[in-house]
Amino acid sequence: MWKVKPPVVFSMEGRYRPILESLVPPDPMSKFHLRRGSPEEEFPDLGRNYTWMGKILTPAMYSRQFNRCTHSGVIFDDVIRPGLEEPGDWLGPVSVGCVAGDAQSYILFCDFFDRVIEAYHGHKVTSQTPESDFNYDNLKGGNDLDRTYAVRCEVSVVRGVEDFCFPTHCSRGERRQLLTLARRALQRLQEDELPGRLLLLEELNQEQHRELNLNAPSSSQLRTGVARDWPDARAVWVSKDGSLVIWVNMEDHLRLVSTRDDTNIAEAFKCICMNLQKLEEYYRGLRHPFIRKQQLGWVSSSPADVGTGLRIIVHLKLQHLPKHKRLQDVLKRLRIRMDKTESPALYCVSNAATFGPSEVRLTQLVVDGVKLLIAMETRLEGNRDIDDLVPTQK
Repeated sequence: MWKVKPPVVFSMEGRYRPILESLVPPDPMSKFHLRRGSPEEEFPDLGRNYTWMGKILTPAMYSRQFNRCTHSGVIFDDVIRPGLEEPGDWLGPVSVGCVAGDAQSYILFCDFFDRVIEAYHGHKVTSQTPESDFNYDNLKGGNDLDRTYAVRCEVSVVRGVEDFCFPTHCSRGERRQLLTLARRALQRLQEDELPGRLLLLEELNQEQHRELNLNAPSSSQLRTGVARDWPDARAVWVSKDGSLVIWVNMEDHLRLVSTRDDTNIAEAFKCICMNLQKLEEYYRGLRHPFIRKQQLGWVSSSPADVGTGLRIIVHLKLQHLPKHKRLQDVLKRLRIRMDKTESPALYCVSNAATFGPSEVRLTQLVVDGVKLLIAMETRLEGNRDIDDLVPTQK
């Protein structure tokens, strides 16, 4: 099989970041005539903010970003608004607390974004391009999870499209252009041995909403602008065999999802790899490739998804392990996370980061981690110790 190599030629802003930053006008915000005070007067109250944005942002950093503005009009207050609207809880998982309004945001506000990305993903941002590997044949296992504990799995990936703002900032016209591009690309995918149909959200009935598990926009999505003009130009493409679902113009430009009730992660990952690479080729042919930055890899609206944009989720039935005192230490060492679901004994296990390891490596981490969690649960069911199963390396 093949191994995807990073593009040989990167965008100008990726190669000449320092030069481009020096070309930013001293005060582009003056063009908008906004009634703002000084950076000191406008600095937000972060005393009870438990996001990475709240932990990292300082008055000095805020002052440096204060007068910067991307070509599409994204200012720094737009970037940090999600963290101010949803400050988080000191007991809950730490979110990034920020979004990028467009691809240029990652360059113009790199002083801030790079630190958030490093903190959230636990991987340092360097001048080297993150490795990308879609060779699904390199994945070991993934088709042999114990069905006594593993209920279902889901593999998803998000992508942003070049030359368009991200959903938090894009206009109605941009969103509709993105839908037109998606129609053309998905028509090619449908002709290439994967029949399916594109459904506009505004035309779905209640039964279809239930089948797709589609809920109304949350208050957070409405406040941050993701659900602006809902459901205009939002759509979902569903393959005839049900192996692939593609969401258009939701929280990201594109989100591919493969869900399997037989918990075969290997097949779900293969489905995502094959069809994502086809779509990448189609979009490149339409002269709107997926957005990739030299230092960050694939980027979309959330810093939590940079690098690969890949999420591997497995739902596990666990009774004893969630109560064990060493669980959090085990999860940290395995580089995975475990969240509660609406069902008391059902837990959602997924990769903790998307930046750093390649796609194959991230999937392997989840596969190996799930198998170890199942082995620990089996030990605890027999009232046996699990200390010898705890990984030695963090």
